[in-house]
Parts: sequence; structure tokens; C-alpha cells
Amino acid sequence: MAARGCDRLSVLLPTYNERDNLPLVVWLLVRTFRDSGIDFEIIIIDDGSPDGTQEVAQQLEKIYGSDKIVMREMISVLFSPGTAYIHGMKHATGNFIVIMDADLSHHVRLYFIKQKEGNFDIVSGTRYKGNGGVYGWDLKRKLISRGANFLTQVLLRPGASDLTGSFRLYRKEVLQKLMEKCVSKGYVFQMEMIVRARQLGYTIGEVPISFVDRVYGESKLGGNEIVSFLKGLLTLFATT
Repeated sequence: MAARGCDRLSVLLPTYNERDNLPLVVWLLVRTFRDSGIDFEIIIIDDGSPDGTQEVAQQLEKIYGSDKIVMREMISVLFSPGTAYIHGMKHATGNFIVIMDADLSHHVRLYFIKQKEGNFDIVSGTRYKGNGGVYGWDLKRKLISRGANFLTQVLLRPGASDLTGSFRLYRKEVLQKLMEKCVSKGYVFQMEMIVRARQLGYTIGEVPISFVDRVYGESKLGGNEIVSFLKGLLTLFATT
């Protein structure tokens, strides 16, 4: 599929200790974009990884060109997807932005077709609708994810089936507006983005995805993130 008009896609990739995954996910992205005729850039936002992720990113920039691969370092007290996306947005030049993880959990499929079909402001991947699913998780991780989405549906009624996923396409101006409204910076950030989008009347399309657990490394999700998510959920319930 060719890109439409002057569309340019910016991919925001937050990283922390992803030196093994990063070359693979960048290669997959570049191959997909070039095969599809899509103008793109990949912005790697590294949070001071001690494992050499930044050095790998710099090598990738040399291989693919600085117009396609951009590495931007950020230093934070606690790794946060929300903070990383805000930092990456400052350097994005595309009119559409994809946010996704750098751990190879997501198949590299672009959402332009879905966006074009409904002219959506946001296209979100969903593991809990149609032929979507999760593979490679143990029962505990599945229960946590299902439980988080169930609680969110009951308390907030957001009108979307997967609130905790991190694979989405946004119009740039919509993402900028949502980031101004959102107060969460941790893993509850993804949920708040959808809730705020509904409040502001933005349209959301969903694409079923098969979520496969990471290839290398360990998940950043821990007990502190779960507690933070629950606190954030209750805050949104009380304020929306």
C-alpha cells in the first residue's frame, strides 16, 4: 500500500535495556515501510540504558540514515512510557504517529488501511476483539491484563475493548492534545489516553492483533506498576 499524499509516519520507540531486540524491530519496521511505500522515521527514546542500547541505536542511525533513524536520550527517575512519548513527540516530523514497544511483542503491521476506512483520529490494536489474542504469557500475566481491562470497562465505560495495549496510531495533532490533557506518566498512561480521547470526541478504530510475548529480556511490568495502575484507574473514575 502506498502512502497517501504527503503522509509521513513517525514511530516512537521507548527503550530501556533493549540492545538485543532493537536491531530486529528496526529491521522489521524499515522493511515493512519500504515495501509499502510509506515515508517514515523511527525515533528511539532511550532512558539511559546501561546495557549499550544507545550504542546500538547510533549504529542503526549510521546504517539506515539519520533521516530514518533518530536516537534521543532521556534520563528519568523511573522509566515511564508516557514520559518517553512526550519526549519523543518533540522530535517527530510525521503527521501520523505510531507508539509501540521495542520488545518485539507486536507484529509490525501498519494501521493506515483502518485509519483510511473510517478516517479515524486513533487506531488502536486490541487483543480482546475479533481474532486478537495473547501468546506466551503465563496465567498470572493473562489474569492481570484481563482484570485490568475488566475493571476499566466497568468503572469508565470507555467504548474500546483494549485499554492497556501499547500499539496505536494517532494523528499527530490529536496525540499532542491528549498529552496536554493526560496527567498519568506510568503504565496507566495508555488507559487514560483512550478515556480522554472519548471525552474530547475523537474517533477510535480498533484492529485485532496477536500479541506475542517478548523475544529477549524481561518485562518492565512489576508490582509497583500494578499498584500505580490501580491508583490511576481510581483517580480517573473519580475525575471523569
